[in-house]
Parts: sequence; C-alpha cells; structure tokens
Amino acid sequence: MPHSLILNLVPTSPIPPGYLTGKHLHALFLTLVSSVDKPLGDRLHEQKADKAFTLSPLQVSYELLVLNSKLKTQNSKPKTQNSSLHQNSSPHHLQYHHPHPIPAGTPCWWRISLLDDRLFSHLTQLWLNLNPSHPWHLGPADLQITSVLGTPQSTQPWANFSTYAQLYEQASDRDRQIDLTFCTPTAFRQSQFDCALPTREHVFNSLRRRWNQYSGMELPDTLLEPIFPSFFDIRTELVTDSRSKFIGCVGAMNFRILGEVDPLTIKQINALADFALYSGIGRKTPMGMGMARRV
Repeated sequence: MPHSLILNLVPTSPIPPGYLTGKHLHALFLTLVSSVDKPLGDRLHEQKADKAFTLSPLQVSYELLVLNSKLKTQNSKPKTQNSSLHQNSSPHHLQYHHPHPIPAGTPCWWRISLLDDRLFSHLTQLWLNLNPSHPWHLGPADLQITSVLGTPQSTQPWANFSTYAQLYEQASDRDRQIDLTFCTPTAFRQSQFDCALPTREHVFNSLRRRWNQYSGMELPDTLLEPIFPSFFDIRTELVTDSRSKFIGCVGAMNFRILGEVDPLTIKQINALADFALYSGIGRKTPMGMGMARRV
C-alpha cells in the first residue's frame, strides 16, 4: 500500500543551507526509522538502489511562501514579479534550493512516501508516539515534528494513501490524456550517464519498474508503445551540494495515448500515471529529486 505522508515541522534553531541537501534529509529519515527499528534503518542505509521510499526537499509552508511572495511583489519592480519565490507559491511547485538559512520558528513540511506496506507497518509506532517536545536533528538544527498527515487535505495535496489494487481499479480505461508535472529536478540513468530529457521510455519505464517491484501486479513493457509526447513546457535545473551536481528537468509534460488501443492497456497506463504521486520518477527520489504527480 503506497503512503504519501506529510510531516509538519518547526525548527527551534536556524537550519543552515548546507544541511538542507538530499543527503542530510536522507540521513534524517534513516534516523527516524532507526529510532523504532534499528536493523531496518541499517538495511535501508545499506541499500544502493530501488529503495522503497522517496523524500521531498524540506518545504517552507505554502501559506508563508504566499505571504512572502506578496510582500516581495509589493516592494519590487514589475520585472521581478516572476521570481522563483513567486513561481513556488503554487502548492504543486516545490522548493529544491535554499540559498539562505531557514529561520527558527518557520513552519515547514516534509513529504515521505512509502512504497512497501511492510515499511509503513514497521514505522507505525513512530507516527503514533511522536513527542512534539522531542527534537530531531538536521545538522546543527533541532526540529520539532508537530503533526503527521496521511490523508488528502484541501491545503496539502501531497498527503494521500491507496492500495495498489485501488490505484489499479480506479484508473480510467478511457482517458487518453496524461498530464504530468515534474516538481523537483528529474533525470534518468542512460548507460553510464544521466539524461534530463523525459522521454516516454524514461518516464513510464521508471514508473513500471517500481510498480512491478512493489505492487504484486506486473505490467508488460509493451504498454509503452501507444504513448506519445504531445506538449511540454520544461526546463533544466542544476542542483548542487558540497559533493556533486545534479541536472534534471522541471515543468509540465503531456502524453497522449494514440491509435487503436484496448481498454486494458489504457487502464494500465493510467494506473502508472496515478502512481507517480507516490513513486516519483527517475533517479535520486530518496534524495528529494524526481518528485512528480499527475495534474
């Protein structure tokens, strides 16, 4: 059963930008896991690929972004109104670059998705016994987890859950339009190198591989044949930390299912598109990259 959980957080001391990278958030997640199941935390740490979870970058709460965006817009020239902060004021656009520290007391949220139901069951005690007064550490900063959301919210579109059977049964066998948004930089491994171009093979093979690994309902590779890109509004973005650089694409892309296609294949394709909310797409999804969703 895939889960998309939102942890609402408040730092009690400033978070330096150098500790807001995917590497440090990955370490924080393993610390959370190890607090309730140390052998599981050790196993997840040792896994090199195909991990059963994804993580978002740390997000400053949407309402605060909107307020800051309005204040900046009022005090800026017209040409600066399309700043990155303004663009990120939509709940579907995510922050993946923090050039400045996040001040103490700033409401934040962090998305954790779990693709394997066994992983969720191991962590149930963590969610049930959260102590808001117990700090967690992100580098030198202390964080308080104030709440966990696991069901859809009008103000938080990233919280959700579903069984794989429900995802499949609820998928349309008629809808031939698939609109995806790449919300954090998304790239794919091609031979020994990264490729930032979201071709149908890259996108849907990434989804199909994770679906087949965790759902217990294998989908064939032939279902990619009727999928064609129709519209795209994407750009490349560079994410850097002290050790590496990562180039990926962000933006919107539309795929269409064309030709004589049976309803079963259409249903399977739509199930994969709906699954993107939980699985992410492409590389480094446990490090905050490849967050995507159907819109």
